[in-house]
Amino acid sequence: MGLGMLASRVIRPTASKLSRSSSLHFIRPIVSTPETSSAQSQPQPDPTPDPPPPSPRPPVAGARVHFPNPEDAIEVFVDGYSVKVPKGMTVLQACEIAGVDIPRFCYHSRLSIAGNCRMCLVEVEKTPKPVASCAMPALPGMKIKTDTPLAKKAREGVMEFLLMNHPLDCPICDQGGECDLQDQSMAFGSDRGRFTEVKRAVVDKNLGPLVKTVMTRCIQCTRCVRFATEVAGVQDLGMLGRGSGEEIGTYVEKLMTSELSGNVIDICPVGALTSKPYAFKARNWELKGTESIDVTDAVGSNIRIDSRGPEVLRILPRLNEDINEEWISDKTRFCYDGLKRQRLNDPMIRGADGRFKTVSWRDALAVVAEVALQVKPEEIVGIAGQLSDAESMMALKDFLNRMGSNNVWCEGNGQNPDADLRSGYIMNSGIAGLEKADVFLLVGTQPRVEAAMVNARIRKTVRANQAKVGYIGPATDLNYDHQHLGAGPKTLIELAEGRHPFCSALANAKNPAIIVGAGLFEREDKDAIFSVVETIAKNAKVVRPDWNGFNVLLLKAAQAAALDLGLVPESANSIESAKFVYLMGADDVNMEKVPSDAFVVYQGHHGDQSVYRANIILPAAAFSEKEGIYENTEGCSQQTLPAVPTVGDARDDWKIIRALSEVAGVRLPYDSLGAIRARIRTVAPNLLNMDEREPATFSASLKPDCSHKMSLTDFRPAIDNFYMTDSITRASKIMAQCSATLLKK
Repeated sequence: MGLGMLASRVIRPTASKLSRSSSLHFIRPIVSTPETSSAQSQPQPDPTPDPPPPSPRPPVAGARVHFPNPEDAIEVFVDGYSVKVPKGMTVLQACEIAGVDIPRFCYHSRLSIAGNCRMCLVEVEKTPKPVASCAMPALPGMKIKTDTPLAKKAREGVMEFLLMNHPLDCPICDQGGECDLQDQSMAFGSDRGRFTEVKRAVVDKNLGPLVKTVMTRCIQCTRCVRFATEVAGVQDLGMLGRGSGEEIGTYVEKLMTSELSGNVIDICPVGALTSKPYAFKARNWELKGTESIDVTDAVGSNIRIDSRGPEVLRILPRLNEDINEEWISDKTRFCYDGLKRQRLNDPMIRGADGRFKTVSWRDALAVVAEVALQVKPEEIVGIAGQLSDAESMMALKDFLNRMGSNNVWCEGNGQNPDADLRSGYIMNSGIAGLEKADVFLLVGTQPRVEAAMVNARIRKTVRANQAKVGYIGPATDLNYDHQHLGAGPKTLIELAEGRHPFCSALANAKNPAIIVGAGLFEREDKDAIFSVVETIAKNAKVVRPDWNGFNVLLLKAAQAAALDLGLVPESANSIESAKFVYLMGADDVNMEKVPSDAFVVYQGHHGDQSVYRANIILPAAAFSEKEGIYENTEGCSQQTLPAVPTVGDARDDWKIIRALSEVAGVRLPYDSLGAIRARIRTVAPNLLNMDEREPATFSASLKPDCSHKMSLTDFRPAIDNFYMTDSITRASKIMAQCSATLLKK
């Protein structure tokens, strides 16, 4: 409608009523201010009371705030809501506590503040323009407005700039459906763009076999750069160029060599960094997520297994502040393709020609029971594998005990493990408790390859508290500053006698922590080594009523539960005289020690190393296909849940042993998972306290003095290849690619 037409309509008096109503639009009332008006003309105040303040809203994602000092609490107002926050918090964190979710791209709670995406702009009273809430500290009495037209307009403008060079790749982008840019563009962006020029393009980078790059999608939030530098401890990624030519890359053509590199996939808010093995496999809404536990090491990282039908398609981390925070290692994340390769589907018996032939479960169990009943009880040996759950190890121990044998142990614990005191084989300070330490002494352990999440926690402590780290073992790169004190027990003796320069650091520390590697369990002089380490701990006051810094870092997921359940062999050399060997997923056993005439039963889920010596194969379920309890290196029990169905004719480990016991005439008294856990309660009740860390009751000071002599042989690395440590990772094609490309010198 033109202006002339509008004016003629207003001026033309078509009806008296229209004339009166239209003339009201042009009346400009004169309002007097309170200062100039008289007291008589002022209206009387309304006697009704002020409305009550709005009720508080729940914090975003259940966030909890901790006040180290209640006197440091300050009050701020978010959209009219009063909220108390500790001094030093940012405006964005205050808004989250007040229940307001502020959009952001560059901000991440575990990384340093960059403040370069400007998506988190909010309006603060008495400031001339919107402020970046992630970088602005909250001040007492600050009035923050997150929903004003100015804040909305600012976010809309920022989003328009971010989308200016972003390609319209959503239909072919693996991030589609779980993309922060998609979600925030819908929530805070405009319905159209005004950019008509040519979009820029960026060359993709080769970061290795795990991370796929489409750098044209990058919005320069620098999360990946900060993660690599601060958490992973590698200087592999950086920002090059400036202005519209700015891009993320490696300064020289090199691969990302960190054992935590896959986490950049999770923290990238767009589709610039995605999983290379998962590329174009599925959309996230097609997947079924199952909360479970990682078993590739002894940390017990919390994971979510995403599956579609019978196949595991990806593994993602779950938040657990006490164990893995929100990171997982590359081995945990990418070993899943090993779950479908080299699997054992059916029971098999080796024939006279040396070839395996498929048989029924009935026939296989009958043959095993017949052989087991023919040999002497002391010639029966059982070995639990490193991926065994507590229920199956309980069943194996009960079965062998009923057969008259006490020779049962878990691989990795050595031939003569000491299971008397829990403090001698768990991480007494806890994984999260390592952050309180100010001096570390690493003895015969390389946490970067043995437990990547523990290493990340130590690095975090070194960065935050400038903690000192002393390391005894073969030369290695721990990705944080450390002093290499020596390579073997000779250095330990110097420390115990107070002759080493590092003794002063231990003596002056408030909370010293000693971490002993479980690789020492395989040494014959392990008792003497632990005795010397306990002497060092006593001299440095490592164990006190308020602090226990004596830690053992285990290697395998089954080790802690096996020692709690008492899987200790009666004879140290029992395997050399065995006639019946029952291997429950044990693949790292030295089979050369097994006599050539021994009957070997292999019960497991992969055709790995021990299969070549087996006489009978019994197929079992992998960790992603069963419910089972695992205890991590700090003594916290957690359980896996079945994400996919079992492969072929495989069964749960404990069910196989329960069926075998009945065929052998020594029937075990449990038929369900609940019944076997009731049996575990009588042996190790701490294993049933899910997601709770059970501390050790007694300290190592109760142990008798060791009379063994210590060998001066240097410590050896416990793990030679980080990417291939068990039957699942050795079957993984992705892990084989990592091993070939990332470990070559």
